[in-house]
Parts: sequence; C-alpha cells; structure tokens
Amino acid sequence: MTDTRRTPPPTTAEQHRRPFTLDPGRWETERSRALRTGHVRDHTCTAECEPVLVYERTRWGWLAWTVPGDGTEPDQPHQIGVLTPTASRMQRLAMRWLTRHPAQRLALAPTTPGSLRLSAAAVVLISLLAGLFAMGHGVPVDVVLPAMLLAPVLAEHLPGQLDARAREHVRSVEGDGACRYLQRLAALHTFLVQAAAGSDRYELHRSAEIGQHTLWDVAGLLQTPDTRSASAELIARERLMVQLADQVAQTLKRTHIEDGPADTGQSHARERPLGPYPPGSEQTTRPTPHRMHGTSPLKGHHSMTQPEPDHAVCTADVYLLFAHEPYYPGPGAQEINTTLVTAASLLHPRVRQPDGAQIHERLIQGRRPGEIIPLATLTHELNGGAGWPAVGDWESVTADLLQLVRVGECDALSLGLPEIARVLICTGPHSHVRTYDAAANQFIAYGPTERAAVLAEVEMVLAPLVAEQALWPGDGLLPPPTRQP
Repeated sequence: MTDTRRTPPPTTAEQHRRPFTLDPGRWETERSRALRTGHVRDHTCTAECEPVLVYERTRWGWLAWTVPGDGTEPDQPHQIGVLTPTASRMQRLAMRWLTRHPAQRLALAPTTPGSLRLSAAAVVLISLLAGLFAMGHGVPVDVVLPAMLLAPVLAEHLPGQLDARAREHVRSVEGDGACRYLQRLAALHTFLVQAAAGSDRYELHRSAEIGQHTLWDVAGLLQTPDTRSASAELIARERLMVQLADQVAQTLKRTHIEDGPADTGQSHARERPLGPYPPGSEQTTRPTPHRMHGTSPLKGHHSMTQPEPDHAVCTADVYLLFAHEPYYPGPGAQEINTTLVTAASLLHPRVRQPDGAQIHERLIQGRRPGEIIPLATLTHELNGGAGWPAVGDWESVTADLLQLVRVGECDALSLGLPEIARVLICTGPHSHVRTYDAAANQFIAYGPTERAAVLAEVEMVLAPLVAEQALWPGDGLLPPPTRQP
C-alpha cells in the first residue's frame, strides 16, 4: 500500500511451498507413517476419497498436506487452519488435539457397514476384563454393567465432541483456490513470526500481531460462499501483509547494518539468520534505537543531525488523511491516490499560510493520540463544508502537502487504496455509499462500519512504522497560532 512496493525477501517465498521447509527429514517420517496407516492420493482417487493428511503445526495454525502416491512432495496444502489471534494456552492445546494423528478404525464385518475406533475396541476389552474382575470381588452387577457399556460409547463419540469444541477457536480453509491464496499469505506471516521470535523490538512483535489478525480475517473471508463479493477486502489484506513483510525486512536490514560495527573484537554465537540476513552471518545484541532529530526515517539519515525547533509543536500525534489525483512514483510502481501526514506538516513554511496553521488548529482539537482524521471528517465538522472559508483553503493546502511529500521534504504514508475504500474516506463519518453489483444484480451498501474498518487498516499499516520513529513533519516549522483566551 506504499508508494514503493518492494518484493518480499527471498526467504519469505520459500516458506510453506513444500511441507516442513525447515525440517525436510520430518516429511519422510510422516510420509512413511501415512503409507502404513492410511490412504495416499493417487490416480485412483475420486471426489469421495478421504486421503490421510499430514499436519504441519505452526505458531499461527497448521497446514494439512496430502501424500502423493508417486513419491513426490505436494506443493499445495489440502487444508489450512488459522488459530484465533487471542488464543489462550488451552486453545493452543485444542489446536494440537485437532492436528493429532488420525484414529485407526476397524471394520465391524464384511457385510456390516460402519467401523469402530481402535481405541474404542481396546476400551471394550479393558472394560470387559475390569467388569468381570469387579463382579468377582463383590461389586454389584447394576453398578458394573452401566460402566462397562458407557466406557466404549464415550471412547467412540467423545473425541468427536472435543473436535467440535476445538474448532470453535480456529478457521479452516479447503479448496484449491482458497488454499493457494491463504498459503501465500501464510508464508508472509511466518516470516513476520520468525523475525519477531529472534528480536525484542516492539515493531517486529507488533507486525507479527497484526499479521495474525490479518490471517484470521482472510480465513474468515475465504469461508464465505461467494468469495467474489469479498475480493476487495481480500486484496486489501494481502496488500497489508506484503507491506508488513516489507517493513520487517527493512527493519532487519537496518538493524543488521547498525549492529555491524559493534561486532569488532567481540565473539557472538551463531544462529540461523532471519529474513534478509545472508547464510552464516552473525547477529549481535541489538542496541536501543536512537532518534535523529529533524531527519526522516523513510529517507535515511542526513549527513548531520539537525536541531530541534525552538518552539514546541504539540500535535498529540494526530494525522491528516486526504485523497488526491492518482500518480505513479516511478515505472512499474503502484498507484498512489491517498496520503497521510502528521498534523505538524501543516505548519511547514511551504504550505499555504495562515491556512495551514488554521487547519492544523482545527485538526488537533479534541483528538486522541494517534488518531487519523480524514479531510472529509473536517468537512463534516465544518457544517458540511460551509465553514471552510473561515478556516482556510483546503485545496491549496493539500496540494502543497502533496508537493512536499513528492519532493521528500516531509514524511508521509503514501497509499493506493481500493476504489470503495477511497470513496469511504472521502465521505463523512455518517454517510453511506451504494454500489451496484451487476453479476449479482443487487446493490451493496457501505457505511460507517466499513469506513471505520478502512481507517483501522490504515492505522495497522502506520503503527509499526511510527513505533520506531515518528513521521518527520519537515524543517523550519512555523509556531502554531496562539489561541485567544
């Protein structure tokens, strides 16, 4: 969703393209077990076949692979399960229960349909022996007999009930198209999880947390009967996941560069590199990140630090979000049609003044820290736009802000929002938008709930970025206007 859409690091693409990427020997073990105990997938399979599944557990859920009969490795999971983002320890244990080895079953008789769990058959034998032993020692028959009958019934049916309870905390996806799509996002999320596991940096752990929520949402969308109606949301979440992976890769790269000089004369234990680290590289203890005043974390460090402005500009980290005419930063780049800047950028001397300062004052009044305010929200608050002449020329101000962003004189989050998302942020907080779906021959309504979801998604993209360093508003900012008592 940013103006520079980078390709995720090479290690990301390799995740989950084959079973047990990090432990190839595990696949051979599981394959041998499947050949002994279950039905493998081959040319004789029909739609009614239930081939044995090999479960690969992950920190976020699982991938279930079939075993091809020709000895090759599968390249696509048969099923993908995603665990709820707020999973407790018991819910994680429930996931392990769901991904246990399948129960072996015994046919009742050649002419009798149905089968019995091997464990239930064992319980029948044990309960029979235990019952005979108990009755031989004087335990009443009316006590022993119900227990003997109940134990096999529980052994046969209780696992199914436990399965149903455990599935309440996971979302599983099947089908070639859905699994292929979710497999791609799962590879990106696994990269985020591995990066967070090897670091104590907040932005890496926050990215993994957002990735888990995104994967959970995608699994829910893929369960809808008509995924075409959810295609816009699926694309938006894939963009978010790619953005997170890109940011994490850049963070790891910067950390590796910053830690490089500290390795001189010191010995460190080698560990498996994450993300863009080359094989065999050494990781060091990461220093506390330092902030370069007046410089842009998106542009890189300047040759010298710049002093803080003499006046304090308190914007409570409020952000202005506005749509504009689309542009392309470079050949092959993604379209940029929406921009987010920190409120302090309105005080830049190259922004039309005093209009920028007056809009800044209006923007920050009564906001919570970190709040993203679309320009359309200000229009709504100004009596539908009737109050703009008394505040300032918003068109000139936003044009100046966009020019600052494009020449690199302030930081921004440059977005390529889908059409519906862009329309929603261009309307008021209580407005509704209706679109016509020709394929379904029906109107689809979007309102405040969908608008809030768009803003929440933008906030999730912004959060890991500003966790490391705040957006740079530019240099030489003007003092905010003094309020009259």
